[in-house]
Amino acid sequence: MSNRDRRIFLIDNGSLRASSTLNLRQLAAAVTERCGTTVEPVSLLHSNKVAREELNGQPARTFGPAATRAAREGAEEILVIPLFFGPTRAVTEYLPERVGQLHEDYPQVRVTVAKPLVDPQGRVDLRLAEALRDGVDSVAHTDEPPAIAVVDHGSPIPEVTAVRNVLTGQLAALLAGRAERIVGASMERRDGDEYRFNEPLLERLLDQPGFNQGHVVIAMLFLSPGRHAGPDGDVAGICREAEERHPELRTQMTPLAGDHPALIDILADRVRDGLAGEELMFTISPPSGEAASASAVTG
Repeated sequence: MSNRDRRIFLIDNGSLRASSTLNLRQLAAAVTERCGTTVEPVSLLHSNKVAREELNGQPARTFGPAATRAAREGAEEILVIPLFFGPTRAVTEYLPERVGQLHEDYPQVRVTVAKPLVDPQGRVDLRLAEALRDGVDSVAHTDEPPAIAVVDHGSPIPEVTAVRNVLTGQLAALLAGRAERIVGASMERRDGDEYRFNEPLLERLLDQPGFNQGHVVIAMLFLSPGRHAGPDGDVAGICREAEERHPELRTQMTPLAGDHPALIDILADRVRDGLAGEELMFTISPPSGEAASASAVTG
């Protein structure tokens, strides 16, 4: 299949912050250069509301219009590369809904979805854990081993939190003897006992013995800067408030995991596997009748 017949989209959730879209574009350009095939930056939601003046005059693209345009231009297949750590509902539920709408007018288009950045059931891959380790090493310059909190946004589904916990375990193995303790934590969670798997919340963790004094490194399991992960974002605010409550506490945030060169390596692998039809999360085939169907693919 030619490049004209197949389009490759690197997708994130989308943000109202221009920095997130600009980061997505930089990643797509880097993966394009690495793989020698065009990878287009496309968000699922939100980013089309950002003023084009904040995006170097080029408006952001969202999946629905981008997929429709690709189909109108003759694309028969769209390969989606998720810029997500785990199997978020944005990919497993919202994306198939949007593809279903695409199939109403362009039933010939087949959509394949590569695996997310971490596949707990797949082959062992330490690259993201090594990125977290490098981030810790970049800020932990004291002789005293720090306590470490591996912090993600928090998710309403346990499979995504499980990814954070896998990475926390891998980081603990990589830092054996060089950390006082390592715990995975969420920036926020939904109310209700059914979401307790997100615990501990970072805010509460920083009140606990072992994390309420001394040197605590916040390993940032985030992909893009923005409202949560930027220098003045929610995580930074949680840390400042904890330091006000505990004068002997000193927190340091690592660079974002998404800033590490390993991310380009992983995304390039997802593109190559997707083009080869290997290691896919699922395929949304053209409809037989009125409805499209999503089928799991294992590799």
